[in-house]
Amino acid sequence: MIPLLNALKDRLLSDADIKTLIIPADKVAHVQVGNPLEHALLVLIKSGYTAIPVLDESFRLSGLISKSLILDSLLGVENFEMDRLAEQSVRDAMNEDVPRILPDATFSKALSLSINHPFLCVVDQHRSFIGILTRRSILGLISKYLHQH
Repeated sequence: MIPLLNALKDRLLSDADIKTLIIPADKVAHVQVGNPLEHALLVLIKSGYTAIPVLDESFRLSGLISKSLILDSLLGVENFEMDRLAEQSVRDAMNEDVPRILPDATFSKALSLSINHPFLCVVDQHRSFIGILTRRSILGLISKYLHQH
């Protein structure tokens, strides 16, 4: 088993190109920082995702918004204050600590970052949003290599 794992490691680390695994920005559900939380919640519910990227006016990555972040921002002392959905913007509730990666990053780096995140945001050196790299696509590539050997 160890020789197989070593061969897998060598092949993935030297051959794998994450660019082929990236879901392009135009196919990724996202919201903008100025959108109301109500809009973000609708996008999240309609898409079925738990979190989506937040972009600024220049389509640079600003953060992530999730259902749980929205619900946390609506939590009052004794109940949910639903009127805040229309009053607050995505900027007020988003998480700015975003797992991000450059498109020319190594497969090893992508794999390491994906351990704790269901997807990584792919950005260029100016933070322009290129797309996402999902843990699913990374695991799919590993599975493909395992089944070939």
